[in-house]
Amino acid sequence: MKVVILAGGRGTRISEESHLKPKPMIEIGNKPILWHIMKIYSYYGFNEFIICLGYKGYVIKEYFANYYRHMSEATTYDFTSSIPVETHKNSVEPWKVTLVETGLHTLTGSRIKRIQPYIGNESFMLTYGDGLSNINIEHLVDSHIKSEKIATISAVQPDGRFGSLELNDQSVTGFKEKVKGDGSWINGGFMVFQPQIFDYISNYETTILEQEPLQNLASDGQLNAYKHYDFWQPMDTIREKITLDEMWSEQRAPWKIWDN
Repeated sequence: MKVVILAGGRGTRISEESHLKPKPMIEIGNKPILWHIMKIYSYYGFNEFIICLGYKGYVIKEYFANYYRHMSEATTYDFTSSIPVETHKNSVEPWKVTLVETGLHTLTGSRIKRIQPYIGNESFMLTYGDGLSNINIEHLVDSHIKSEKIATISAVQPDGRFGSLELNDQSVTGFKEKVKGDGSWINGGFMVFQPQIFDYISNYETTILEQEPLQNLASDGQLNAYKHYDFWQPMDTIREKITLDEMWSEQRAPWKIWDN
């Protein structure tokens, strides 16, 4: 099953770094968050990726064009040799990566529509290029298959950002620490689709996946939810990027399942 990654947005809420590179290429540790996402899928044996490019897509192209060099311990440049570049001690994954230009201003649903020729009549997975989780991909796929529906989304409960006050009229009686959301569920971004999803996308530029397509699937009873109760963290702001960086550097990154 192929994995589609949406990597074309501008990432305006993390503009401190995204003015130089596309959001999926912002690094956690010394690797792009895109690499971390791909490693999660690869751990479960899914190694064929279709990456939807847009804003500064050439940065992602350069990364994979020179992936052997990026992942090597050393590189020798010998301009007197017929093979001028030699990499040493490569550690690369068995990935097949297709990079597709899906437009600079194209919205999420329409980016998916544009990669239809690369999917064919097959089910596929989809995620955004800016979120990490220790979600069990095998269980996600099993839930999708058992549901016999066109689409499955992962449902997560994000951490509350703030603690809360306990009040009695105008008197503070206590404090509550941050809690796991407010009981509501949101789309965690790890999804599985049947090829019929393309019938729910109306055009090649202005369709937002989270609006008309998913709403219509829900109305038709064709949208399954797989509940994930453990770690999930988007990287929408520089604060969240710093949080993920700290988890990685302190060797407590829950999404690093490939080393468990």
